[in-house]
Amino acid sequence: MLHTTRTSRRTFLLTSAAAALMVGLTGARRAFAAEPIKTAGIYTVPVEQQWVSRIHKAAVTAQERGDIDYSFSENVSNTDYARVLREYAEAGNTLIIGEVFGAEQEAREVAAEYPEVAFLMGSSFKEDPALPNFAVFDNYIQDASYLSGIIAGSMTESGNIGMVGGFPIPEVNRLMHAFMAGAREMNPDITFQVSFIGSWFDPPKAKETAFAMIENGADILYAERFGVSDAAQEKGILAIGNVIDTQADYPETVVASAIWHFEPTLDKAIAEVQAGTFTAADYGVYSFMKEGGTTLAPLGTFEGKVPQEALDLVAEREAAIRDGSFTVEINDEEPTSSS
Repeated sequence: MLHTTRTSRRTFLLTSAAAALMVGLTGARRAFAAEPIKTAGIYTVPVEQQWVSRIHKAAVTAQERGDIDYSFSENVSNTDYARVLREYAEAGNTLIIGEVFGAEQEAREVAAEYPEVAFLMGSSFKEDPALPNFAVFDNYIQDASYLSGIIAGSMTESGNIGMVGGFPIPEVNRLMHAFMAGAREMNPDITFQVSFIGSWFDPPKAKETAFAMIENGADILYAERFGVSDAAQEKGILAIGNVIDTQADYPETVVASAIWHFEPTLDKAIAEVQAGTFTAADYGVYSFMKEGGTTLAPLGTFEGKVPQEALDLVAEREAAIRDGSFTVEINDEEPTSSS
């Protein structure tokens, strides 16, 4: 039996509706189309969690258009990850996606046992040519993080910004550094409070950490984790989102967000599997802005509230990022608070 594949009323209705839609729209054409790729997702956190939600969303979208047949497991512990990987491989899945940050070696050992299965995994490490069926990806959304920093830098009055992250790993560090660089474009004297809560999903702890930063003078918070925007909302200050757009939940709080779009990454893998050309590669580039992997969320409720000087710089830098004339630095080192 596969590990805890969640079947909820929401999932049932979604997949049923998608199936009905595909039958209705494509009819006989499906007989000539490639069979959907049997695909599994394995996640160590709930699919509602920011980072994983973007992978899950892209997979559901691919299933709706008939490219994959998708099932998933969530809340899989790192110690159980290899077993679940193996079970999905044994069940006939030909593409397995997930995140192996806490189970790197074990996951690669399983992949070596199933050379006919394509593994596309979030990883802090690079691909290994000796393991040709194991590709890696990461959320390289530093482009949009930098742009969101420009907006934050224009909105802070105290010149003190608080930043709450999960763990100081490359995929978090690079986004924080890019955000900080953007903020300094507007004010080179801005100071930053930086803290990591040691968890990917602990909203109460993130909220508590954010409260301490507000007490210490921060008037804008970088919400890398859930819980930070709650603190900002309660204290009446602003926040900048990460990976997903939460402005609808915090309409008077979240000014801007750097959004991650996993679709370009997954679609590339699907095409390679369909063509029989999937191999070890670094899919990180498909998260770049010029590849459609990241965007700055619409200002929404903050339209007309962001200084025009900042908006002009955002537009100028975004155009330059897209045409390749400006590159946001990728700095994976752990960021620290201003001295």
